[in-house]
Amino acid sequence: MKTIVVLTYLLSSVLFILGLKNLNSPKTARRGNVLAMIAMFIAIVVTIYDKRILNFTFIIAGILIGGIIGAIIARKARMAAMPQMVALLNGFGGGASALVSLAEYYRTVTELHVSTIISVVFSLFVGILTFTGSLVAFSKLQGIIKATPITFRMQHILNLLLLLSTITLGVMLTLNPANIFILRAILAVTAVLGILFVIPIGGADMPVVISLLNSYSGLAAAATGFVISNKILIVSGALVGASGIILTIIMCEAMNRSLLNVIFGGFGGSVSEMAGEAERRSITRYTPEDAAMMLEGARSVIVIPGYGLAVAHAQYVLHDLAKILMEKGVHIRYAIHPVAGRMPGHMNVLLAEANVPYELLFDLESINNDFQNTDVAFVVGANDVINPAARTRKDSPLYGMPILNADKTKTVIICKRGLNPGFSGVDNELFYSSKTMMVFGDAKESITEMVKLLKV
Repeated sequence: MKTIVVLTYLLSSVLFILGLKNLNSPKTARRGNVLAMIAMFIAIVVTIYDKRILNFTFIIAGILIGGIIGAIIARKARMAAMPQMVALLNGFGGGASALVSLAEYYRTVTELHVSTIISVVFSLFVGILTFTGSLVAFSKLQGIIKATPITFRMQHILNLLLLLSTITLGVMLTLNPANIFILRAILAVTAVLGILFVIPIGGADMPVVISLLNSYSGLAAAATGFVISNKILIVSGALVGASGIILTIIMCEAMNRSLLNVIFGGFGGSVSEMAGEAERRSITRYTPEDAAMMLEGARSVIVIPGYGLAVAHAQYVLHDLAKILMEKGVHIRYAIHPVAGRMPGHMNVLLAEANVPYELLFDLESINNDFQNTDVAFVVGANDVINPAARTRKDSPLYGMPILNADKTKTVIICKRGLNPGFSGVDNELFYSSKTMMVFGDAKESITEMVKLLKV
C-alpha cells in the first residue's frame, strides 16, 4: 500500500508541475488551475487515507466551513479587490503552515529530533512572518492604513536585531525543545518582524511584495512538510516557493529595481502633496465626444489598461469599444505592463474576464517599439507605467523603470478621474503634453458614452 501512496503522490506532483506550466499563458491558465485543483484533491484524499484517520468530524467541519467561506469570497470579491484578496490568502497559507507545525510540536515535543525542531522553527518563522506581513499588505491595498511607506529612525537596525533575535531563539529552542517560553518568544518576535517588514514598502512596490509573500507561503508549507514527513507538501510548497521567487525577480526586472531596493527603499511619495501641485498647472480637458472622433479617425490604436480600469469595472465596456473600432477597420492591440495594477497578471485576468482575445494582448517587450508607428494610445486608469519621468528624472523613484512608450504615439487619450499621481506619488508630465487628450470622469461612464457615439 505504501507503494500506491508514493505513486499517487508522484502523480499529484506531476499535475502540480503541469498546472504551473499551464499558468504561463492566458490561453491555458484555466486548464492550469483545474490541474492544480485535481492535484490538491488527490493529495488530500491520499494523505487522509495514509494516516488511517478514524474520526473525520473536524476534517469534515473544516472542509464545509472553509468551502463555504471560500465560495462566498470568490463570488463576492470584485476584480478591483483581487490583489488584497490574494495578499490575504497568502497570509492564510503561511498561518496554516505555522499552525500545523505548532500542533505537531505540542504533540511530539518530547520525541522531536534536531532536524525536526529546526524545521519547526523555520516553518513558524516564515509562516508567522508571512501571515502578519500579508495582513499589512492587505490593509495597505484595502486602504485601512495608508499605502505610502511608513518609516521611522533606526527601522532597518531594529529589523536586523529582531531577525538576529529570532535566529538566537531558534538555536535555543533546538537545544531545549521543551521550553515553551522560547517558542512563544519566537512567535511574538516573528509576528512583529512581519509587520515591520511590509510597512515601509509603498503601494508602487505591492506587485513585488505580493509575489514575495506568495513565495514565503510556499516555503512555509515545504518546511511544514518536513515537520510532518509529508512528501507532497514538501513538493507543492517548494514549487510555490520557487515560482514565487522567479515571479518576484521578473517583477523587479520590470521595475528596474533590485529586491533589496524594494524591501529597504521605502518607495512611494506623498500623493496628496504632489496631487495639489499638479492641480495648479494648466491642462486642456476633452470630452468623450472628442475622444470618440479621434478614435474613429485612427488607423491603429494601442489600449493601455491600469488599476483605474479595475476600480471602474470598465473592462467589459472597453472591450465593446474595441470591437466597434475593429469593425470600422481600426487595428486594436492591448499593451500590458508587467506591474500594471496591484499584483502580477492583474490586467491579464481583468481582460480575460471580459473575453478579450488573448492574441490582442502584448507585453512591454513585444509592443513597445510599435508605439511610434501608432496613431492613438488609449490609456484607461494607468499612470506610473506610462510616466516619462522614468526616463528623464534621475531624482524620481521611477527612474530607470521600463515604461510603455505611450508618449511616442501621435495622440494620447487618457481616461482618469483626476490628476492624482500613481502609487509612486510622482506627477505625470504626459498629462500636460500638447498631444495628450485628458478625459476626466469615471472610466466606465466615459467609455460607455464613446460606445454610444461610435454606434451611431
